Amino acid sequence: MHVRLIGDSKLPIGVITQYNFLALIFGILLIVIIAAGNVLVCLSVYLEKALKTTTNYFIVSLAFADLMLAVLVLPLFVYAEFQGGVWSLDMMMCDGLMTMDVMLCTASIFNLCAISVDRFIAVSIPLNYNRKHVDYRQLILLSATWLLALAVASPVIFGINNVPNRDPSECKLEDNNYVVYSSVCSFFIPCPIMVLLYFGVFRGLQHWEEARKAKLRSSIEACRKLQHAAVATALPPLAGTIPGPLPMPLPRIIERDLAQSRLDDTDDDIQQEIPYPRQYRENSVPTVIFSQQQQKKRAKINTRERKAMRVLPVVVGCFLFCWTPFFVVHTMRAVCLTCNIPPPLMSTVTWLGYVNSALNPIIYTVFNTEFKKFFKKCFRSCC
Repeated sequence: MHVRLIGDSKLPIGVITQYNFLALIFGILLIVIIAAGNVLVCLSVYLEKALKTTTNYFIVSLAFADLMLAVLVLPLFVYAEFQGGVWSLDMMMCDGLMTMDVMLCTASIFNLCAISVDRFIAVSIPLNYNRKHVDYRQLILLSATWLLALAVASPVIFGINNVPNRDPSECKLEDNNYVVYSSVCSFFIPCPIMVLLYFGVFRGLQHWEEARKAKLRSSIEACRKLQHAAVATALPPLAGTIPGPLPMPLPRIIERDLAQSRLDDTDDDIQQEIPYPRQYRENSVPTVIFSQQQQKKRAKINTRERKAMRVLPVVVGCFLFCWTPFFVVHTMRAVCLTCNIPPPLMSTVTWLGYVNSALNPIIYTVFNTEFKKFFKKCFRSCC
């Protein structure tokens, strides 16, 4: 091996001239945050009954991809960055690193895309949507997410990185055509699909809210008309009622919907039993009773699912913010061979992409009450 003289020491050409301790410290901290946060996400869904929803199973799949990224990819990447971006290990290990990097990054965005498909189904056909258990459609989505990610990364396994005159001091994807192919499959196709599906989800939620409020108003009007009719026909007052035609209590199901409408617009960290108006507690009015089977068939999107839908666009937005610069710069370097893209820029956008794996658990704790409660409980028990 050729060597370069530096002072009185001898170093192989292109191996190391200066150690990057800042990258080492930041990398270790990032690995710890990603591993701890995503382990907590997986444990919270496993241990908390309130978090065992279909949406959260997809979130667990996303957290698992981020966790594997922290365990299998980041240590080697941090090691190379610590050595100034120089690869000093075996090239077979480099190919393994590239394979896992492409597969796990692709799995992350495919999981987000699968979540958007699942949410779109939940809003478009809620009667056929299973909120509590993973059915065959969700299993197909989860399986397809990982199988397609493996398919995108598989060319590296089969030797596409073995090009002539390969620089052993640099670990990267060598085939420019494959770089474009993987970027299109991993990012430029799924992201527009994801955005369009979320647009459809929020349009569906908007229509659902309008229909729910219209139905509630019509139910209130019908009940008031019945009350006025009862007063007009001079029916004898029921025992324990307040004298006078109004105010009279509404049926229990409508009072619950009214109270739920008010709760939906507030941050309910601790959900208590919905209180009924004083007039209702002091009066005895017959109400319509729904059977459990009828309740199951109601096309209703509950509060927890609406909260999950508020979290997921933030997750998607952070993913796009973190990974778009990487894919744009990465593709530009492969397409424009004459463009001079400085190594610090490539390193920066790569670090920014990996930071996304640490952001998702933080987003859950800020926007999701159930995750927040579990995380707080874990921190209290540890301290």
